[in-house]
Amino acid sequence: MHSIEARSKQTFLRNEFDAFGKWNIPIVRKNELDTKTVDLVCYTDIKTNDIDENKKKGVHFFIDDYRMEGLYYNYDKSLTRLAQYKFLLTPDYSLYADMPKAVQLFNVFRNRWVGAYWQSKGITVVPTVSWSDTASFEFCFDGIENGSILAVGMIGCKRNKTAFMRGFDAMVKRINPSAIIYLGDPFPEMQGNIIAINYLKSRRVNRNGR
Repeated sequence: MHSIEARSKQTFLRNEFDAFGKWNIPIVRKNELDTKTVDLVCYTDIKTNDIDENKKKGVHFFIDDYRMEGLYYNYDKSLTRLAQYKFLLTPDYSLYADMPKAVQLFNVFRNRWVGAYWQSKGITVVPTVSWSDTASFEFCFDGIENGSILAVGMIGCKRNKTAFMRGFDAMVKRINPSAIIYLGDPFPEMQGNIIAINYLKSRRVNRNGR
């Protein structure tokens, strides 16, 4: 089989990256990142040939799922624009307790597959982690190496603190992250190397500085 044909088949099968566990979730490898200077810009605010101040930031994807569909289905289309930034968080495809588990599993797979693809292109990637109910713990932490830097979105989590903290504690126990980037306001009970990013400040810095 010619290399182009083989690559096309792999992309169709989505099996070209090392995977973990019975669900074959692609692995996002642990990255080094200076966590003293972390800042984020939203994916919907990125621009072609962005200003230098924004290029020093990471890109987050705590947005509606429909805005991120192309990252999985047309994965190479936005690569040039994304590669100009310091690092990328993986797409935060939704996990809701009332979603069928098959859909939740697929969204975790997509999250990790996109991250593994970006890493294959030499981009620094931080995996975004989310969960729903305890049943999701079977797969929602897969594909992430122990001791990795992680990202978690806090927007909307205030409504169900108990469920959030249950998942947070399970995540820490499972992955033992070296640092956790939070978009939003962390709960006081949360332990670890927490890097809190204000959501409003993650919006774009315009060329006129406003």
